[in-house]
Amino acid sequence: QVQVVESGGGLVQAGGSLRLSCKASGSVFSINAMGWYRQALGKQRELVAHIFSGGRTNYADSVKGRFTISRDNAKNTVFLQMNSLEPEDTAVYYCNVLTGVPVTLYWGQGTQVTVSS
Repeated sequence: QVQVVESGGGLVQAGGSLRLSCKASGSVFSINAMGWYRQALGKQRELVAHIFSGGRTNYADSVKGRFTISRDNAKNTVFLQMNSLEPEDTAVYYCNVLTGVPVTLYWGQGTQVTVSS
């Protein structure tokens, strides 16, 4: 079984920064991609950013230039550096892990990010 655990959420003022971390552990033999989604109250879950095995990244338009996703392959860990945070970024942020052997999608429990104005 694979465990996915996020950390780093919290409450910050607009313009501030947070760094989220997510580690996959357990029966992890290979990882094809890791990423972050978020879900605000009353809204659909949406993509924030992905990073793939070859290092390619993908960002939602709303966070481009403000958020940076990175990955430590040796530690099965993905990070999300969030700068210039806005109240609209307030949401539960979920870590997503796509393993390669077998091909399986896993989700963390989520971490709350709240940005006050």
